[in-house]
Amino acid sequence: MSAPARPPNPRQPSRPRWGLRLATGGAALVLLAAGVGHLLVTELESGIHRVDAFGGLDQRPVASDRGVNFLVVGTDGRDKITPAQKRRYRLGGAPCHCSDTMMLVHLSADRDRASVVSLPRDSYARIPAYTTPSGQVRAAHHQKLNAAYAEGGPSLTVRTVEHMTGVHIDHYLEVDFTSFMKTVDAVGGVTVCTTRPLKDRYTGLDLPAGTHALDGGQALQYVRSRHLDGAADLGRIRRQQRFLASVIHQVTASGTLLNPVKFGRVAAALLGSVRADRGFGAADMVALGQAMRGFGVESSEFVSVPVVLPGTPVRGLGSTLRWDRVRAARLFKALREDRPLAVRRPGRPRAVPVDVPPAQVRVRVLNGTHTAGLARRAYRALHATGFATAGAPADAGVQGARHTLIEYDPIWNRSVRSLAAALPGARLKPVARLGSVMRVTLGSDFRAVRPVRAEDPTADKAAGRAVTGAEVACS
Repeated sequence: MSAPARPPNPRQPSRPRWGLRLATGGAALVLLAAGVGHLLVTELESGIHRVDAFGGLDQRPVASDRGVNFLVVGTDGRDKITPAQKRRYRLGGAPCHCSDTMMLVHLSADRDRASVVSLPRDSYARIPAYTTPSGQVRAAHHQKLNAAYAEGGPSLTVRTVEHMTGVHIDHYLEVDFTSFMKTVDAVGGVTVCTTRPLKDRYTGLDLPAGTHALDGGQALQYVRSRHLDGAADLGRIRRQQRFLASVIHQVTASGTLLNPVKFGRVAAALLGSVRADRGFGAADMVALGQAMRGFGVESSEFVSVPVVLPGTPVRGLGSTLRWDRVRAARLFKALREDRPLAVRRPGRPRAVPVDVPPAQVRVRVLNGTHTAGLARRAYRALHATGFATAGAPADAGVQGARHTLIEYDPIWNRSVRSLAAALPGARLKPVARLGSVMRVTLGSDFRAVRPVRAEDPTADKAAGRAVTGAEVACS
């Protein structure tokens, strides 16, 4: 006879079936995601406005499986916004039906990187020969790049960009003012930061220095402003890069790509008023969202096509920007080969944006502590981050200082903020008639020099240098 069954121990609860529960829950999540995805695709597909961006193209660059290339064009489109929005955001006047912004976006084959190349609207371009809708053949001619859209719409724009870059464009997306504002509002607004006040009477932008959360309309003012300083369109491109980096951070940090409802709301806002080529649909958008779930702000990189400064005046066109042929060719070759554009330095502290470039700030370093060699270490670090170090590092007259002190002439009250950003926690002391050289006396609280970078693109000697999203997004 078999032994009788042992009675259960009342002190020992039965073991839960976690494996079965996890499997059941996982299956439910998959079915739910599949169902939501199907409904999402069906709903979004009906809202996409189609455009023939590739019809009649010839002599195209060879297509590649090394990633996907999008040409993203921002158009005027002020005829779709309300009268109240026109008044509030200074969008009066007739729509020009022209391209206001142009970017070449490359998604790497592994979907781990997005490279955004800004194409200045004033670039000196050769518009290929084309036939007008009335049948008239127009010969190839030179114009500003944004004229390609005004003359021949999306298809001529694609042809022009492909001929200039040698990059095969896979998809075309056209975003107007309305879709831009709706998308920003859908992600809950976007945070931007500036080291100097930004005021443009043409767009109505009026931001004091600091960090600001912008809604869709305010964001439109921010990315459109080009009358803030002498940098004109190049300065606007730099602000657009910062804005896109903030958008990527907002979307990835908030879990939008992981949440079907949030993702659907953002995608609906974008695709509801965007114009796309016939080969790009809502299913592609959802697939990209799923593939980029591990994406972050550090996964993006931004660069503007290297140009020759100053601009070149051309009769009938005004001031134009000519591309640096050697550097531009190197840039687009890297894009075609699916290689990173920005140099990534893991573990290196992030540079803080400052108003006055460090190269314009002269500084002398003194050691106010009993730590031997501290002044020389700080001197070298300040020099490495770009400051104009003056004189040799030396000991201060009195040692034992607890706090690092920056002495400066009050006429350099803007420049001293750049130095203070590199020496966080340092105390500031204005000294009349001190001269152009600031004096840093190191205290025992000194630990390290924090890297800084110029926010003004006209002061960046490495114009055309690619930067990661983490470098340009708000700290």
